[in-house]
Amino acid sequence: MRFIELVKKGNVSSGLAALGNALIAALKFVAAIVSGNGSVFASAMHSTADTVNQAFVFFGSVLSEMKPSKRFPTGFGRIINIFCMIAVIVVTVMAYETAKGGWELILHPEKSGNFWLNVGVLVAAFLVDGFILIKAMKEITRESDTESKGFILFDAFKSASKASPATRLVFYEDMVATSSAVFAIIGIVLAQYFGILRADGVISIIIGILMLFVAFRVGYDNMIGLIGVSAPADVEKKIADALLEDESVVDIYKMRVLQEGRSYHVEATVELKKGLTLAEADDIKFTLSDKLLRAPEIADVVLGIIEDNGDESWKAEKN
Repeated sequence: MRFIELVKKGNVSSGLAALGNALIAALKFVAAIVSGNGSVFASAMHSTADTVNQAFVFFGSVLSEMKPSKRFPTGFGRIINIFCMIAVIVVTVMAYETAKGGWELILHPEKSGNFWLNVGVLVAAFLVDGFILIKAMKEITRESDTESKGFILFDAFKSASKASPATRLVFYEDMVATSSAVFAIIGIVLAQYFGILRADGVISIIIGILMLFVAFRVGYDNMIGLIGVSAPADVEKKIADALLEDESVVDIYKMRVLQEGRSYHVEATVELKKGLTLAEADDIKFTLSDKLLRAPEIADVVLGIIEDNGDESWKAEKN
């Protein structure tokens, strides 16, 4: 029962993506074997990498939802970063194999058949991957607590850093997957209708390069996530404003907000107005901590209090 509850909290985008890409990969491999088309095979390799990665990431997102324990008091949020790094290795290997296969097709171009089978499978892949991509973009706007004010793809790019590692991986991978389907169709048309047989190889190499882009982007994001990265400036400002709203808080002496997945760990020391008793100061401290912890994205708060020192620490630091 406990495990089922954790599964329900797992990343929805990665779960859907794993199922969708497993079906797509199977269809693409059948089409590639029947037709012998290199572009379709490259696209099938990409879908296979997506399936493995997103299954890994979904499992990691489930484990990351486990509650903190005595041995691991800060929780398990960074587990998802480890699983995403494993996914990066898979993508890198698949990218190399895809590009290598494309180079072989350039050196030794081969004819392929079953034009409509290949195109039909790739169109189906485009629709499924496109649906998953839209879901991931909506998930990014939800997790980052932002409203889409224009083209959702641009909004997703801007807010991706605030989303969970799992959602970011699905976003980048399925953006490449939808592009790969389009490129593969172009390669098939060029090879079978215009006789440019090396187009298969060129498209395969392009898909491999796109996969390397995903590996680099996701790898970088999760590397800094494992090290520990500060929260975005607007998140930090939102927390600071929430503290300064209290009439007893004069200034923020220092504050550090660490991002872990889509959760934030807050450490801050606030300056209170002079003349308060110790009991009053303690009450304010607990009230402020409780206020911050009501936000679902804030995992824990360590709050210190001191008396106003007369200097404007917070604004001076920001300027």
